[in-house]
Amino acid sequence: MSKGKILEIFDWERAVELLLISRALDELEETKLLPERKVLYQFSARGHDLAQIILGLHLTHTHDAASGYYRSRPLLLSVGLSVVDALAGPMGKSGGFSDGRDIGVVCNFPNSAGTKILPMAGGVGTQYTPTMGWAYGLQYRQRVLQESDVVGGIAVALGGDGSVATNGFWSALNVATTQRLPMLFYIEDNQYGLSVPSVFQTPGGNIAENLASYKNLKILSGDGTDPCEALSLISEGVRNTRAGNGPVLLRLTVPRLSGHSGQDTQAYKSESFVEQEQAQDPLPKLRAFLENRGFPSAKWKALEEKSAEIVASALDEALNRPEPDPSRLYEHRFWEEEEPIQIVGGLRSLGISPHVGSINDAPEAQRINMLTAIRRTLAHELSLNERVVLFGEDIGPKGGVHGATLGLQEEFGADRVSDTSLSEEGIIGRAVGMAYAGLLPVAEIQFRKYADPAHEQLIDCGTIRWRTNNRFAAPIVVRTPGGFSKCGDPWHSVSDEVMFTHAIGWQVAFPSNAADAVGLLRSAMRSNNPTFFFEHRYLLDAPSARVPYPGDEFVVPFGVAKTLTRGNSATLITWGAMVERALEAASRIPEEVEVIDLRTLMPWDREAVLQSVEKTGRALILHEDSLTAGFGAEIAAVLSSEAFLSLKAPVERLAVRDIPMPYNVSLLQAALPSVEQIEDKLYELMEFDG
Repeated sequence: MSKGKILEIFDWERAVELLLISRALDELEETKLLPERKVLYQFSARGHDLAQIILGLHLTHTHDAASGYYRSRPLLLSVGLSVVDALAGPMGKSGGFSDGRDIGVVCNFPNSAGTKILPMAGGVGTQYTPTMGWAYGLQYRQRVLQESDVVGGIAVALGGDGSVATNGFWSALNVATTQRLPMLFYIEDNQYGLSVPSVFQTPGGNIAENLASYKNLKILSGDGTDPCEALSLISEGVRNTRAGNGPVLLRLTVPRLSGHSGQDTQAYKSESFVEQEQAQDPLPKLRAFLENRGFPSAKWKALEEKSAEIVASALDEALNRPEPDPSRLYEHRFWEEEEPIQIVGGLRSLGISPHVGSINDAPEAQRINMLTAIRRTLAHELSLNERVVLFGEDIGPKGGVHGATLGLQEEFGADRVSDTSLSEEGIIGRAVGMAYAGLLPVAEIQFRKYADPAHEQLIDCGTIRWRTNNRFAAPIVVRTPGGFSKCGDPWHSVSDEVMFTHAIGWQVAFPSNAADAVGLLRSAMRSNNPTFFFEHRYLLDAPSARVPYPGDEFVVPFGVAKTLTRGNSATLITWGAMVERALEAASRIPEEVEVIDLRTLMPWDREAVLQSVEKTGRALILHEDSLTAGFGAEIAAVLSSEAFLSLKAPVERLAVRDIPMPYNVSLLQAALPSVEQIEDKLYELMEFDG
């Protein structure tokens, strides 16, 4: 389409109205609401606003999605966010983006009838990989599920020039280009990341020039304050992305006419630079441009008055909204069966109910190891549901470094079982975006320690439901092996499961045998919550973990421990690889010890543990993670508080004594709690007489 034709058909009147509303909102916050402390965080979009509005008015496909950052309110207004919500969010009022739970500029907008604004986050650059995951989901739904209605849908990630230095940007860019995803990288370059000039973020300060040789990437760059040029570039960028030719990077230069935030004085900018920025204000440029094209001054004046009335009315309504209800503060950490289903994310939001399993097993005669059990469970769930997608490093032809996915790509195809680039942030962020798009992602992180680069995405994923007040959720499964094996080391043998019990919103499973691995993995893949699934390296082929396959319908509910031995003398609480040692130590003691395998740590079965300890009066908690602040400390605290009057001896713990796992086999065994140490500690507990 010619530039002239684009100029003719674009709705300039709507763009003017939205721009005036955005400016009025910024001025109201900067001059009144922030000084009065009715708004506590304020990020002006002045200077960025015109181009964002033009972009938003191009996002017209039902399956379009975008994610931005704290300066992206004009985009939200242009895709349908109400002005009342645009004010109420920053004021922390009820309703709005999060019911007062998140910063008012960290937005989300489910928008069932149009473009979705995916949940933003407070971290810089964290928007890129989930947005890439949405684009991946669209491609999958078109290519594999043959859904014609998603054709032409795109994913748009908005970011500032500072964000192009982050891992998230580069990870998303690599996946988008290698997979030719329908994704638009929209970079607003105002030459500063807070107070740091862009030349410190990108060599030469121009990401478009630096990416000129990038394969499978169309690059556009220009002035975001010039109405004609901005419209032309945005139209071209969106059109090319919709055409399915791969990703587009659009860099637009814009001024930041206010400080980074309402508290920023911009003292780091010279007076001449500030004057140059003010001269690039897109608002007077737009007015002059339209007047030259015959746009009546009276109409502009009428739109100013209309916009002022809209904002004034919205302010009254927002101020009259009640404060959020503190009694509901703890809702939506997890999805509960009786709660409403989220609007966006996961299968249930699409009306797809998971298959119902059974807690009653139907075991086969032959014993299998945990590795085979995991592979069979993944294969069965893949066969039941085309929306299940497995991905991770080396899980394709190689079948994973431990062999858990061996043969699955050959059986189900490379679209459903695929290798990824070496970026854990990209793996997890992609999974989040794919879950938003209505898929069931099962991501593999090769070893527990390798999840660390994805920590921000993991933490953000768990809080999505809570911080969007149940509007969005990302039910994903993250499989990760860890713990010692034939030897140890500080990198591949980490367990550190306590970190994920502290990650709000995550379920945590840690099976000790093949049957529980089947039941817990199946429960995780049918859950409406994100789940960490730990696959202990030693247990993958340990004789003690081999049991008959419990059947294709077998499920283990989360939060239900298993009592392995009954007794009245002491309670031994453990999970994972320590179960084997616990059982052996208990078998050496004539007195009957009650051994409890927790199986899941979040939630954990408090009732079963408390009932046992109230009966025995003695508790030993055994785990492989570090002693200090390991999950055993949480259990001990609960027992000290809720079973204190039943205790006949102090609650004791055995664990690794706060060192990384050593490589040498003898050192490794010295670091781990031994059967003899467990036995001695049990005798010590039972002989304690106060």
